[in-house]
Amino acid sequence: MKLCLFDNHRIGVITGTGVVDATPAFAHIPKASWPYPPADWLIQNFEAARERIEQIAATGAPTPLEQVQLLSPVANPGKIIGAPINYKDHIDEANADTEINHGKTYTELDKFGLFLKANSSLIGCSQEIQIPFADRRTDHEVELAVIIGRTAKRVSRAVALDYVLGYCIGLDMTVRGPEFPTFRKSADTFCVLGPWMVTRDEISDPNNLELSIRVNGEVKQSSNTKYLIFDVQRLIEYASAIYTLHPGDVIMTGTPAGVGPVAAGDVLNASVQGIGTMSVRVAR
Repeated sequence: MKLCLFDNHRIGVITGTGVVDATPAFAHIPKASWPYPPADWLIQNFEAARERIEQIAATGAPTPLEQVQLLSPVANPGKIIGAPINYKDHIDEANADTEINHGKTYTELDKFGLFLKANSSLIGCSQEIQIPFADRRTDHEVELAVIIGRTAKRVSRAVALDYVLGYCIGLDMTVRGPEFPTFRKSADTFCVLGPWMVTRDEISDPNNLELSIRVNGEVKQSSNTKYLIFDVQRLIEYASAIYTLHPGDVIMTGTPAGVGPVAAGDVLNASVQGIGTMSVRVAR
C-alpha cells in the first residue's frame, strides 16, 4: 500500500490513477488527548484502520495526483534520526572535500554516531526548500527513509524489520560549515519526505534498492542501498540501543557519493526503487 497525506492533512491511498481519500477509515479511532503520546497518531493507529483503508481504496473515486498537494507522509514524527557517513564512497568524498569535512577525518559510522534533525525541518514534496544562508553552500543528499511502526527499544538485528511500517524517499538537506550536523541539517524545510509511504510488505529487501537524484535533469547521485555500511536492520538495532523508537519516528539511512550544491530555482527529482519519484523545488 502507498499511503500519503495531502491537501489539508487528508489521509490518502495512491492507486493506479490517483489518490483515494481514506480519511474516513480513521473515524472510529479515538483522537489523542493530553498528555499527548510521543508518537504520530496516524502511524500508531494504522494497523487498526488498515482493513477499512483497503476497502475504501478498492471502491473510492481517485483524484488525479496533479490536483493535490502532497505533504510529508508522516505528519508528526517524534524523532528524525540521521546516519551521517553510511556509504564508503561518501566517506571518501567527504574526506576529500574541505567544505564538507572542515578538518575532520571521517572513518566509521559507529565512531561518529547518529544525529537528530529538528521536527520543524519537515516538509513534503509539494512545498519548497528554503536556502537559509545565501553565502554558504547548501547540498542535496538523497536517502532511503525508514518509518517506524511500533515502539522499539534495544531491538536485535534479527527482528528489526518487524518494527518498520514502511519506507519513503528522504532528502537530508545540509548547509556546509563547521557546526554540529544537528544544527546544519535542521533548518526549516531541510527534511523532505515523500512522495508517499510504501508499506513494508511491498519492499522485500530494503537493502537492495536503487536510489538517485537529478538536479535540473542532470544525475548527481546514483547508487544502491546494498552499499550501506550499516544496513536498515543494523541502523534500527543501533538507534534503538540508545533511543526508544516510537511509531512515526523516521530513520534517514545515509547518502551515497555525489552530494552537491543547490541554487534558487533548482528542481530536484529524487527516486528510490519500489517507492517512486518525488520532485521538489528550491525556492527563488
